[in-house]
Amino acid sequence: MRLGVNIPNFGPGTDPGMLRAWAQTGEGLGYDLLMVSDHVAVTPDVAAQYPAPFYEPFTALSWLAGATTRVRLGTTVLIVPYRHPLLTARMAANLAGLSGGRLVLGVGVGWAKQEFAALGVPFERRGALTDEYLATIRAAWADERDYRAGPIPLWIGGGSDAALRRAVRLGDAWHPLRFELPWLRDAVTRLKAFADAAGRPVPGLAPRIALRLTEKPLDERLAGEGTVEQVMGDLEQLRLLGAADVVLDPFTGDPEETRRPTAAWRALAAVADAWKTATEGKR
Repeated sequence: MRLGVNIPNFGPGTDPGMLRAWAQTGEGLGYDLLMVSDHVAVTPDVAAQYPAPFYEPFTALSWLAGATTRVRLGTTVLIVPYRHPLLTARMAANLAGLSGGRLVLGVGVGWAKQEFAALGVPFERRGALTDEYLATIRAAWADERDYRAGPIPLWIGGGSDAALRRAVRLGDAWHPLRFELPWLRDAVTRLKAFADAAGRPVPGLAPRIALRLTEKPLDERLAGEGTVEQVMGDLEQLRLLGAADVVLDPFTGDPEETRRPTAAWRALAAVADAWKTATEGKR
């Protein structure tokens, strides 16, 4: 099982140098994947959670591709209805080619009503548009050789039954975000049932979890919250559930954190060290 990091591409402390520092820190600690978020118009509903500056993901990942050598690069998640599907297919294929095949495309339907309105996209049709656009993107990659540079993994985000069915139909993996483990166990059962009903393979599992380390154990918590030992236990449970990739998200919601990344980097270093020790002991 490979570990990745969700890095902030937004907020008052974020600039090209900070993005590069995040990427090189993650790669230096041995993480396999770096992912960024997606917003196009920083409308008030977006700014309340992810204030400007907000670096568009394809642009930011292109910058980070040149600042790294090994680590994979991805979106968690690209909002599919925001862009014409042929534009998305082209940008993804170009980025995959320019980065040496390192792109992972995580996608979702979106949530920010004001941003949808600003972009002229009907919010109530976001699910149907996502299905239609993903089919077009896959067709473009398959039909025109210059659209793609090797396979681009497509991770489908979302926790609803519609998202699970979308992952079965169109995804290489299901990409749930920030959850408690009992919820995930039930959702994995539903995912397998939907795949069986459709006569299709069960997609892979590639969750994104919180990362918030505490000195004392927590009782009620999201996966990834608590002591290092609790987080290691969560990662082992995810491995047993079949996760091939797990993305750690150290952002706790305060935009001022983007000015002071060292606490997040220390947490990532602690998890990387503990994970290395745990996995080497099983070899």
